[in-house]
Amino acid sequence: MATDLATDWAKLSADLERTLKLRAAPFGMKLYENSADMEAIPKVRRPKAVHTLDQVVGQAARLGWTVGITADDLVGAQCRAVVGLGGAKDEEWQSGRQMKGVWYDTEEDTRAHQAAMHCVPDGKFQALAVSPLAAGRLDPPDIALFYATPGAMIYFINGLQYAGYRKFEWGVVGESACADSWGRALTTREPSLSIPCFAERRYGGVLDDEMLMALPPDQLEKALDGMAALSKNGLRYPFPQYGVQQDVRAGMAASYPTRAV
Repeated sequence: MATDLATDWAKLSADLERTLKLRAAPFGMKLYENSADMEAIPKVRRPKAVHTLDQVVGQAARLGWTVGITADDLVGAQCRAVVGLGGAKDEEWQSGRQMKGVWYDTEEDTRAHQAAMHCVPDGKFQALAVSPLAAGRLDPPDIALFYATPGAMIYFINGLQYAGYRKFEWGVVGESACADSWGRALTTREPSLSIPCFAERRYGGVLDDEMLMALPPDQLEKALDGMAALSKNGLRYPFPQYGVQQDVRAGMAASYPTRAV
């Protein structure tokens, strides 16, 4: 699959949606050192209300909007800190004490949670935009993201691992799981899988059976190439059920001929 990432975002997005049977549009996220550059994006929407970043992400994935924000558009330090906007990581944020007795038992627990989060460093960026990949308005985004079921996610990961195998290891920070997805991908430039948290599901419209993948956009093409190779081998998504009581040898032989006996 030869894709020009600078010009063929629509095809890349369509290929991903078709292969994984996605229910929400793949989207991109990009940080800007100057808010004027964000505001110059074609057809960018600016929030008219205060939001969580989960809501802004949901507007791109669920509504197909291109949305640009600054720190003032976000409800508080937690959302700002993950993407490095607004100098949010002061001592009050580091303490996490607003979560004491809510998500965690003691201030020692809340402080440990804050320290565990992947966050973009403060001081460099003034604005951020999210937009459907197919729109091509971020060209290129810093990271690409998509929501999918666990079955689709493992197939995507299988595609990433088809050539140049590597083991992936991810963590679960708990609440504020955006630090596991876009926070981690923006800071490490690595594929980052997360189990979306309560806030993402309550405010961002994330469905109960969805996970979130965030990764550098060039990795999408690698995964699609890998999934195309798997498909040629008869390994396709969605996975066909074989039956829990059938003799397994015929099924195994479809991929491994020596297992027919």
